Amino acid sequence: MSSVDRWLILDRDGVINVDSDHYVRSVSEWQPIPGSIDAIAAFSKAGWVVTVATNQSGIGRGYFSRRTLYAMHAKLRKLVRRAGGDVAEIAFCPHTPDDECDCRKPKPGLLYQLARRTGLDLKNAVLVGDSERDLEAGEAVGAELWLVRSGKGQMTEAGLQSAPSAWAARVNVRDNLSGVAQSLLGGVYA
Repeated sequence: MSSVDRWLILDRDGVINVDSDHYVRSVSEWQPIPGSIDAIAAFSKAGWVVTVATNQSGIGRGYFSRRTLYAMHAKLRKLVRRAGGDVAEIAFCPHTPDDECDCRKPKPGLLYQLARRTGLDLKNAVLVGDSERDLEAGEAVGAELWLVRSGKGQMTEAGLQSAPSAWAARVNVRDNLSGVAQSLLGGVYA
C-alpha cells in the first residue's frame, strides 16, 4: 500500500463541472461548479491523492474528439494547480452504452485503471459522484460512497430514497463537492 492514506475518486460532469444533457462538447463549455476547484485543491493540500473517473460517451457518439477531452482536462488541471492543488490521474471511458465495455460506470473498470496507474488502494478510497452508476462502481470496489446533489444528484438521491439498494444507507450526501470537503477535511477546509 502507498504511504498515502486517503484517495479521492471524483466523477467529472455534475461533480467538478456543470453538466449538460447535450454533453459538454468544448473547452469553453467546460465550466467548473462554484467551489469545486478550491475543494479539489484543499484535498490535495491535505495530502489526499485526487483522481477522476469519468464516462465520456460523447467521444463514441462523435460529439467531440479525444483531443478536445484532453484540452478540457488540461483546463481542469491548470485551474486546480492555480489553486495550489493537483489532480494525480484522470481515467475516462470513451464508449457508448451499446459497446458493452468493462470501463463504463457502473462497471468498476475505470476505478481499476486508476488503481493500476497510481497504486490506489480502492478500499481506502472515497468516491464522489452524482449518479447511481458512479455509486455502483464505488460499491463494487468497496470505496466509501458520497453523493453530491449538484449535477444529477438530486434526482439520484430521490431515486435511492424511493427504491433503495442494499448499500444506499451507506451513501453520504452533501450539496456539492465543497460540502464533501467541509465534511471530510473539517477545519482544514475553510
